[in-house]
Amino acid sequence: MRPDRRLVRFLGLLAAGCLVVSFAVVPARAQEAPANPAELDTTAVAGEADAQPPATKARGLAKYNQFDLGFTTLRIGYGFLIDLATYSQDAEAKQQVKAESDVDLRDFRLLFKGKFKTQRPLSWTAGIMWDKGTEEWNFRQTGLMVGVPEISSEFFIGRTKEGYSQYKVMTGYDLWTVERSPFLDAFVPILGDGLKWMGSVDHHRLIWNAGYYFDALSEQQKFATFDHQFVGRLVYLPLYSEGSGDLLHVGIMGRWGKPDENVFQAKSKPESYLAPNFVDTGKFPTDNGKTYGVEAWYRKKSVLVGGEWGWQSFDAPTVGDPKFHGGNINVDWFITGETRGYNAASGFFKAVSPKRTVFEGGPGAVEASLNYSYIDLDGGTLQGGKFWRLGPALKWHLMDYLRIELAYGYGKLDRFGLEGVTQFFQARFLTAL
Repeated sequence: MRPDRRLVRFLGLLAAGCLVVSFAVVPARAQEAPANPAELDTTAVAGEADAQPPATKARGLAKYNQFDLGFTTLRIGYGFLIDLATYSQDAEAKQQVKAESDVDLRDFRLLFKGKFKTQRPLSWTAGIMWDKGTEEWNFRQTGLMVGVPEISSEFFIGRTKEGYSQYKVMTGYDLWTVERSPFLDAFVPILGDGLKWMGSVDHHRLIWNAGYYFDALSEQQKFATFDHQFVGRLVYLPLYSEGSGDLLHVGIMGRWGKPDENVFQAKSKPESYLAPNFVDTGKFPTDNGKTYGVEAWYRKKSVLVGGEWGWQSFDAPTVGDPKFHGGNINVDWFITGETRGYNAASGFFKAVSPKRTVFEGGPGAVEASLNYSYIDLDGGTLQGGKFWRLGPALKWHLMDYLRIELAYGYGKLDRFGLEGVTQFFQARFLTAL
């Protein structure tokens, strides 16, 4: 197959844009070296994964985006992603769902965070994102977190990530896959409004979070697919070594929720934001749904391997009380030797910081991964389809806040009595601070 000309032109523009933007903002002197990523980060502040750059001071940029206002600190950040995707489909796949080449804005958001200068730990976060689909600005993670060290806990009130799955807790900008798994996107909202309790014991070897969320303030938001839900997650670190960087993370998670207006629709894209939904049950009546899953990740220096699997069931007798399942398995390797950091306050892997950035004369950080994902939406009388995808991704971290990504995927969809094959060719430009 001949490469799509738009893909070639777009990659050229990405490379040029990276050079222009980076030389404009990076000081000529060498940047500050990042912290040791093998050390467990026990930082717990409002906004969790979105709250801290990969390096302690974002490599010399602290004076540009961090301020002391007297009663509180202030950190200003942003995120900007552009995606490109093109596809090759066989005849059966085109009959099932047609995917067309596209280039579009994936995400644009502004982030504001800080810590109040109080005796008890008190931090705040406010995020606002441009939703291209609705052409509106919407609040993302926004609220207050209070620390209660007497019981090794923090409490967050406001809009935040529910806490199901480390893939959903960590910011999407730092994923080693191109997108989260189709199973997570089908059943687990990215945000919720409510109260979340986070804590840890045994020197952060045992980590938990539990929360209750409701849609009184978010009824019109796309993530508000449930009227209210309870979510919990428990993580244990049976192995971690700050000297070698070895770490083993295992966890279990669950959620119970009442679907919005007693109706639910399970659907998801094939790990391509610009593609249409490949699997879709359509709307069906149900008054509650239960999600539960397991996750495990092993980090050894520059290699990270693991995955997660989940199951979903609904009380929906008119459609046979359907049950679904899915997840992903992944191996990730930093060819240039970096180690991905880990936050032991909330149990998630962090962004990576290159040992030597491109603008220090180094190679940046080069990351290669291989991912397999699966989702089965055939359950009860519903035939939403089965889909799996296998493919590599290559990410070039020019510096802490500038990245180019390329990904290929080979996917098969079993739906409408057909088995169709789609090949995915994706690229992304990302800058975030």
